[in-house]
Amino acid sequence: MKVVVSIGGSVLMPEPGSDRVAAHAAVVEDLVAEGCRVGCVVGGGGVAREYIAAARDLGANEIELDQIGIDVTRLNARLLIAALGEESVTAPARDYEAAGEALRRGHLAVMGGVAPAQTTDAVGAALAEYVDADLLVYATSVPGVYSDDPNENDGATKYDELSARELVDVIADLEMTAGSSAPVDLLAAKIIQRSGMRTIVLDGTDPDRIARAVRSGTHDGTDVVPAGVGEEPGYWAPDER
Repeated sequence: MKVVVSIGGSVLMPEPGSDRVAAHAAVVEDLVAEGCRVGCVVGGGGVAREYIAAARDLGANEIELDQIGIDVTRLNARLLIAALGEESVTAPARDYEAAGEALRRGHLAVMGGVAPAQTTDAVGAALAEYVDADLLVYATSVPGVYSDDPNENDGATKYDELSARELVDVIADLEMTAGSSAPVDLLAAKIIQRSGMRTIVLDGTDPDRIARAVRSGTHDGTDVVPAGVGEEPGYWAPDER
């Protein structure tokens, strides 16, 4: 099984420290030991937002701000690499070809950001499409995809399952609402729709949830199911909870 896991920076590094990074690295290593080929994409989180806000106050333009964000995602990716074993790469891949080659060699692949104006949400979707992954998992700080920002609207509806087209529509509505936040951005949703990639969006603050979703497809998040897909994939084992 080939899986891409996109880990939000706020999930991996909610505050400076090593415990959360080590816990996520341990889950990734366990999946690899079980025969999975794993690509990880790491976001910038609160640290990136703080640096970007400071640079904006200093007069940096939007491309410069994007580059700062990319630098932070790569620092977070290096932290994850430091916690991983010898089977991972020694530095974050800077393009999809390098990450894909690492996976073809049977190694772990780790990426941060790639280019300005593109989030790590989109990088995760693009990497999954590039390597023809079986599954894309977004480990976010929220329990799935909602009709509205659950932090702002207690009446927001959580979706247990969406088609890729429905995901695009939901995210587009969220992104057009000032101040709302979505667990996956619109470009990522459109790549998922284009590729027909089976995707799970879940709360990844507990890394065991990621492992369970990859192993058995069991989770409390949102399934994004490609059009025309019927039975569940054969690579999922029965849930042993």
